[in-house]
Amino acid sequence: MSSGGRIGHDAPYMPRDCDMRWFSTEEICEILSRFEKVVILGDSMMRHVIGSLNVLIRKDLGYGAVTDWNFSPEERQDCFCNFQFNVKSCSVQGIFKTGDVVKNDPESLACPANTIDVTIEQMIRFPIPSDELDRLRGLLPAKKPTRPYAFVFGHGLWNDLDLQATLDWLDTVLDVSVQQAPWLASPGPLSTRSRGKPARAAKTERSKQSSGFWPRLFLTPNAAGKEKPDEWLVSQGNKALMVFEEAVREEVKRKGVEHLGTWNMSIQSNKFDGVHLDLRGNLIKAMMVMNWLNMLEVENF
Repeated sequence: MSSGGRIGHDAPYMPRDCDMRWFSTEEICEILSRFEKVVILGDSMMRHVIGSLNVLIRKDLGYGAVTDWNFSPEERQDCFCNFQFNVKSCSVQGIFKTGDVVKNDPESLACPANTIDVTIEQMIRFPIPSDELDRLRGLLPAKKPTRPYAFVFGHGLWNDLDLQATLDWLDTVLDVSVQQAPWLASPGPLSTRSRGKPARAAKTERSKQSSGFWPRLFLTPNAAGKEKPDEWLVSQGNKALMVFEEAVREEVKRKGVEHLGTWNMSIQSNKFDGVHLDLRGNLIKAMMVMNWLNMLEVENF
């Protein structure tokens, strides 16, 4: 999926050398139900990923990503559809965990009650503030659950694509997670589907490479658009983003973390502020994550 692309500006995204499914909401609910919790950690780009997942599991393109149950009539007008992501005052009112939907608007959730749990903790900088680490600890039980946890990470722009800062950020997250939940320890690498191999063979390969089961995926930032402020074009422009993505892919692999690049997917897509994708682009990101989750052999947990 990382090496796919588009033929023309805002043309449909096409994966390369792999099958990427567009799951129905019912299929998404079933995939998410395989996990005790899906934990998303990172910045505003990751907030948009969980927002897009919420659009899918609520079957609501208009307000699925946001806490619309709290909206005034003016906010419902201002935050409709693409504006859930494009307008900052709307985006920051995103749904941070499915538990909030269950509590405030349960009938909008298409998944069966109490079957899924997706949450995000915004952790944007390194060093990571202690209160953010405390919230991470609060997500993780000391006792091994009956179903696995899956982690999706995203980091980079807030530390100006400083590779070492990102790796230190990731190491801190991994260390705190293991300290709080020792049952996560001693995982082996989880490789992505091998290029050109059928799904069954790829899953067999993944099983052989993993001595434990701690699924972790790192998403690197998407491409920059023409609206990117000039002051960031050197440190966070497309050359810097490409170099960062390639370096992160190699480094996280050594830590047993899988990588999903989004630069190719997004270089010819719409970025309303030069940084963030619109609703369509973020739905593709979310579906990429769902394809990864679907490939995980939860029976190995």
